[in-house]
Amino acid sequence: MLSAPYFTDIAEGPADGQAHWVKTADGLNIRVANWGQGAQTPLKGTILMFPGRTEYIEKYGPAAVDFLQRGYASVAIDWRGQGLADRTTDNPLLGDVVDFTDYQKDVAALMAHVAALKLPKPYFLMAHSMGGCIGLRALTEGLDVKAAAFSAPMWGIQMAAPMRPIAWAISSLSRRLGFDQSLAPGQTTQGYVARVSFAENTLTSDPDMFAFFQRQLEAHPEMELGGPTLRWLNESLREMAHLSTLPAPLLPCVTALGSDEAIVDSNAIRERMGQWGDGVLQLVENGRHEVLMEKPPMRKTVFDAATALFDKHR
Repeated sequence: MLSAPYFTDIAEGPADGQAHWVKTADGLNIRVANWGQGAQTPLKGTILMFPGRTEYIEKYGPAAVDFLQRGYASVAIDWRGQGLADRTTDNPLLGDVVDFTDYQKDVAALMAHVAALKLPKPYFLMAHSMGGCIGLRALTEGLDVKAAAFSAPMWGIQMAAPMRPIAWAISSLSRRLGFDQSLAPGQTTQGYVARVSFAENTLTSDPDMFAFFQRQLEAHPEMELGGPTLRWLNESLREMAHLSTLPAPLLPCVTALGSDEAIVDSNAIRERMGQWGDGVLQLVENGRHEVLMEKPPMRKTVFDAATALFDKHR
């Protein structure tokens, strides 16, 4: 295994955190971190953390602490095109993917790496935002987990109704005319937490956590990512439309959704969870998009619900 950079100065994760480079089937280098191998007591299993768009493994250091305190090892991944993983455009600040199903190659590489590390079984899924879209596809394709938890999963993107056909039309046209690696309308190459104030942000109501996000990118600006390309937008719209036609996976699930969600489509989440036979929707009052990174009382309810489900299905 080839060691990869892991920035302990900003991660605020368990002391035994480490990262490795992992090669995907199509030859890209992605980065995977793991926590918990140094635990002094036997662990209950391993949680696969699937981050959202623009995110990177160090952002999940505090989540790894929460899971380890509850008896679980964890791993997190830099998806292709973000963090320190290989980018798919010449401009590293553009959020892009060639085909949304390419993320499943990252999942396959992650699972092979987890097996090679001999991390404790069984495995469980904790997927946030875009990671929730990737995770839902992975579950339908047989991801080896006993139960799943989602945080504000991207099963739809929040936008005004009149904008939906426009988003479809422009992003589809961009593919045919060859300008699909341009930024989606209204987006910039500057990262979100660098261009908005805490008062404006829709990620978290916790000022300390928002400052944590800012410190990370100030210390390591190479992990910053701006808005998505038209290609990413078109691919994500197609993927979400496809997933909406599939039945819910046959495994237990809990999905946390903040009452103040402003990024993903809450209605799509409610609709999916209403059809999930062994699924529970957990509403987090006053929570914003990052319910895993909210104020401590909200965080506790989300981590407690996820690990209670995992404990039940070990």
